Formats: sequence, structure tokens, C-alpha cells
Amino acid sequence: PSELVLTLIISDLASVPMQDFGIPLVHGVFPIVTLLCLSMLLSFFSLKSIRFRAIVCGQPTVIIREGRVLQQNMARNRFTVDELFEQLRSQGYSDLSSVKYAILETSGQVSILPYTKASPVTPQVMNLEVPDDVTLPVLLINDGHVMTDNLRASGYDRKWLDRQLSDRRLTSPRQVFLLTVDESGGVVCVTKEAAA
Repeated sequence: PSELVLTLIISDLASVPMQDFGIPLVHGVFPIVTLLCLSMLLSFFSLKSIRFRAIVCGQPTVIIREGRVLQQNMARNRFTVDELFEQLRSQGYSDLSSVKYAILETSGQVSILPYTKASPVTPQVMNLEVPDDVTLPVLLINDGHVMTDNLRASGYDRKWLDRQLSDRRLTSPRQVFLLTVDESGGVVCVTKEAAA
């Protein structure tokens, strides 16, 4: 919210000298620079001081504890029952009895910690050993443009990329909307609709 307010104030300050030619541009630039400096100071003090951060950003608030809704905490944060149920539904919980804790974060989102019996089953809960297959895809072609630095950082060259394109019956990177490669060498290619 503070960044939105800052953006609105800056745009308002910038528009005044542009609309009235009698006001020099410097009279608009000085307040903008001052506001930006104040914003940077607020960010710096928020980073360095826990107490200042709590005043400026607020603190997370528990709104459900042990399955019981804490109505005073909700009222203090002006958080309605409708908003609570919206957050619960958005995270896949339709029943309050399955929620052990719900915390209203400073961002306005609600973190939900369900009871163990209502939690999804995971391999860890079942004591199963599963291979770690989570990989980070790297973007190699973005809307027809080859990302040369990403291609090099992934350990591939242009010949490899051309071979991947020819395997998919494509003649140019301009025909590709999106092409990624992950750490295990898996390639995902999405062609442009006109090229499909």
C-alpha cells in the first residue's frame, strides 16, 4: 500500500509542472526526489529495526488457534468472516474444524496450518523414499528471441538449440513462443500459434 500511495503522489507531483508551463520543472523534481529519499529511508529503517518494522508494516496475527476463531483479533484487524472463508476456500479448506491455525500475514494473505488428519498425504508422512525430480527450468527462447546468456549458462550452444528446433520441424526461433530446458535436460517447447 505504501508503494501505491508513493506512486500516486509522485505522478501527481510530476503532472503539475507539465500542465502549468509557468512552473519550472525543478519545482516538480525536488519534491519527487525528496519522497524517494524518504521511501528509501523507511525501507532502510524497516530492515534494521524490528520495532520500527512492526510499526510501519504491522505484525502477523493469529485468527484461528486450535480450531477456534479468535474474534477479537479479527475485529482488531478489521477482517471479516466473509474474507476468512474466502481465504480458506482459496487454499482448499471448506471446514473450520480442519484448520488448526490461521495467521493473517502483514501482506493481507492468510497462512493456513491444518490439523495433521486434514493435511494432504506426502511421501514423508508415508515414510516413502522418492527421487528428487524437482528441477529449475531455464528460458532459452522467449517469444521468438534466443536468450543467449541463458543458453550459455545452461551449458548448451546454438547448434544444440538448432537441433532441438529441427527435431520439432521448426526452421527458426521466431516460430517459438517459449522454449525451456531443465537441469535434467528436459525440453519444453511451445510454438507460436501462427507457426503451429
